[in-house]
Amino acid sequence: MRYLLIGGLVCFSVGCSVTTQQPALHDFGLPVSVAPQQGRTLISVNAPTWLWDNRIRYRLLFASPSQLRFYGLDRWIASPPELFEQLLSSSGKTQNYVLIVKLQNFEQQFDAPDRARVVLRFSVEAYSDNNRIGTQEFYLQQPTKTPDAAGAIRGFTDLAQQADERIQGWLAGL
Repeated sequence: MRYLLIGGLVCFSVGCSVTTQQPALHDFGLPVSVAPQQGRTLISVNAPTWLWDNRIRYRLLFASPSQLRFYGLDRWIASPPELFEQLLSSSGKTQNYVLIVKLQNFEQQFDAPDRARVVLRFSVEAYSDNNRIGTQEFYLQQPTKTPDAAGAIRGFTDLAQQADERIQGWLAGL
């Protein structure tokens, strides 16, 4: 007990501190610069309550498929719906539509300890002059380069860009 007390006093007098590592914050990268649009597109992204925080989610399908887990040292700078909305709005490629995006799934899934993929599932409703002109479901997935947080971040960045391109292709066909 005496040694514990002496150690505590020494630590207090020399300014010992316990450092905790702060989570790294990530986004989808720098926005692509675009030429100004003639028309204006309004985009709204909706999502279930559990997707409105900034934790990066993953699921171990091979061990516990119903348990959702989170990386402790890596987070999004904003929630996935906010990041997705910002990406879609900043792309500047959309035509004169109001888009309502319903984000349903945004997670990394491990099929084995050394094999993971990112999954993005959402639907889009397009409106013109207050009339719904189309609805489309999208399901995108791709393997991650590495089965970790860095792989998830790179994978989601790629998937978000693919999602933007797929939405643009769909809108062009309306």
